[in-house]
Amino acid sequence: MNTPLVTPTPIKQRGITHGTSSSTLADVLERILDKGLVIAGDIKVKIADVELLTIQIRLLICSVDKAREMGIDWWTTSPYLNPKLAPATVQTEEINARIARLEAMQPPPSVTLARETVPVTVENPVL
Repeated sequence: MNTPLVTPTPIKQRGITHGTSSSTLADVLERILDKGLVIAGDIKVKIADVELLTIQIRLLICSVDKAREMGIDWWTTSPYLNPKLAPATVQTEEINARIARLEAMQPPPSVTLARETVPVTVENPVL
């Protein structure tokens, strides 16, 4: 029996392709602010299977517009970050009035003048 001789086809060597485009820092920041970046992690301190401390870290980095799209706008309702929501001047006036009442209840501090020391000389004898 004659079997046809099959010659194997040579295997093509595949080259490793490298990306030729590089991103600058500005491109990376633009992408992060546009899409958003979430970093989450937990830190637990245990000794002998007794949990002493747990710290949960949640970090979101994005643009203000992206945050508003996600429904995050806590800076608009915070009285510490929004001057329109800062404590009213009525509270400040009430505090100042209370301080004035407390100061009026106390006697004024007594002032003691130091005695002047005059050096003893022939022209200025001590009597």
